[in-house]
Amino acid sequence: MSIVWKTLVALAIAASLSGVALAAPPEPVQRSNSTAIWFENWGSLYNATLKVEGPDGFQTSIFVPAGSPTFYLRDASPVVDGVYRFELSAATTEVLKIRNPIDQGRGDAEKTEMAVPYVTNGSFVVLRGVITVPDETLEEQEP
Repeated sequence: MSIVWKTLVALAIAASLSGVALAAPPEPVQRSNSTAIWFENWGSLYNATLKVEGPDGFQTSIFVPAGSPTFYLRDASPVVDGVYRFELSAATTEVLKIRNPIDQGRGDAEKTEMAVPYVTNGSFVVLRGVITVPDETLEEQEP
């Protein structure tokens, strides 16, 4: 048995004995149709904000306290063809202790922990007024 394998087994046993769950981080998956962008596999994320920027200075920000934010192309009226960029940010249920509190409230309002943030970004293309998916066809090579 290799040293890496032994280490992984030891860590798994220690985590199970201590009651700590080894949870995978959330991995929302971008989905779209011809008129909207949203995310699946949302897991335990909350307080999400989806910021979208597009051609001609278009900008919008969509906040939802629970579930996945959805961008509808109709909100970009007039719809301009081009590349749209987005940033998705949300809070996870995992918390971290605040090491250097500066101004975290007073008395009962003081916070000693904060939610671990989740952030991702990407882009999509609008062509002829609809959201398009890049062509992923593979060319066969000649033998």
